[in-house]
Amino acid sequence: MAEEDLLGMYDYIAGQSGRKVAGDYIARIESACMSLQSAPLRGTPRDDVVPGLRIVGFERRAAIAFQVKRSEVVILRTFYGGRDYERILRDSPDE
Repeated sequence: MAEEDLLGMYDYIAGQSGRKVAGDYIARIESACMSLQSAPLRGTPRDDVVPGLRIVGFERRAAIAFQVKRSEVVILRTFYGGRDYERILRDSPDE
């Protein structure tokens, strides 16, 4: 689902600001996601939304929702532009 979120984010940003800007933004958010592996306890714990959920903000416009499972960081979703991630994650049966 996180990959679909990034594709949607790309399409939206590309429509507003162009493909280069969108591509650069997505590359930065992907890099931020990858960096969670080296420091997985960053962000804010949100067990009240989904057990084990952590949220980290990205460049004031996005949020990365993830869980740490054993020695692996699992990116659940990425949210852009103030979307109600709490509702979306609570309503998703597979999250």
